[in-house]
Amino acid sequence: MQNFKKIIGKIHLWLGLASGLVVFIVSITGCLYAFQEEIQDFTQPFRFVEAQNKAFLEPSKLEAIAKKALPDKQLHAVMYSGKTKSAQAIFFHYEPSYYYIAYLNPYTGEVLKVKDMDSDFFRIVLMGHYYLWLPPNIGQPTVAISTLIFVVMLISGIILWWPKNESAAKQRFWFRWKNTTKWKRKNYDLHNVLGFYSAWIVLIIALTGLVWGFQWFANSVYWRLGGEKSTVFTEAYSDIKQKTIITAESPAIDRIWQKMLVEHPNATTIEVHIPESDSASIAVNVNTEIGTYWKIDYRYFDQYSLKELSVNHLYGRFHEAKLADKVIRMNYDIHVGAIFGFAGKVLAFLVSLVAASLPISGVFIWWGRRKKQATATVSSKVYS
Repeated sequence: MQNFKKIIGKIHLWLGLASGLVVFIVSITGCLYAFQEEIQDFTQPFRFVEAQNKAFLEPSKLEAIAKKALPDKQLHAVMYSGKTKSAQAIFFHYEPSYYYIAYLNPYTGEVLKVKDMDSDFFRIVLMGHYYLWLPPNIGQPTVAISTLIFVVMLISGIILWWPKNESAAKQRFWFRWKNTTKWKRKNYDLHNVLGFYSAWIVLIIALTGLVWGFQWFANSVYWRLGGEKSTVFTEAYSDIKQKTIITAESPAIDRIWQKMLVEHPNATTIEVHIPESDSASIAVNVNTEIGTYWKIDYRYFDQYSLKELSVNHLYGRFHEAKLADKVIRMNYDIHVGAIFGFAGKVLAFLVSLVAASLPISGVFIWWGRRKKQATATVSSKVYS
């Protein structure tokens, strides 16, 4: 048993030294991002409007206004977020890469703010969390591999923490600082005690991170739960061979939006995606909950006939989602703690903060033992 723990200790040490910096960055950016929605709501007044006793402007009208504000950019979607929230015209593109949001008054069309999201603080934090601020083809696999290593470290850390007897157990569950002022002992306890209590939740956060990090991991979880669809989003396509003329008085995106208003009178957000090609569909995302995303109803319509299109991936109609589909859909809400409301986000923030501290306290433990071994070696040479 002792030899086994020594082997586990070596694995824990070297994997920690190899991944510690990445784990620190991913954890601390996770902390910073935890309450981004609440902080932005508090600090950005342009996200809100005064409720009025009148109907919202249709998506096509907000589209025309937004395109005047950013004439050289491609509009991706128009999102409505309720009577007291500004509408968002989202301009997003991969190549060339850009991401802007125009905040509009949904009642009048007034442009409240045009924001370059690539220079937004929380967007920068998120890019660090996803890619370490490196090119995605380098940063994404680095984060994914480091997260996988971190999962191994969490498991090995629990094994190393596990007490060999009842007497040792008494020292593992709480800090023993009453009769000591040595910072090394305090650092050791911080690493072990806080690490143990947070490890179980951090493990869940890390595993949900792996769902995004590796496609094979996402597929394994999904299929193990009995999933039958694709975990990769693919676009539904309109039939360009049988175009139906949509009049200017009743644009297709407006008719689909009105259909969603009727079907989901209690929707908190309705996001209408503008077709970006002649074969693209009109995609609409409808959420009926505030703060979580797993119950979003994803709908797709032929832009000519307005016929609803079916898809064979996770992101389809919510009422058709099975258990496996719902679990994968919950991944983001679990990862950030939002699945348990504000308290869950607080818990995710705290354990992420502990996770960020583990590489630091671990390095101090390793460095202290290294110095102790070096001193012992010198002493043995002097007295030999």
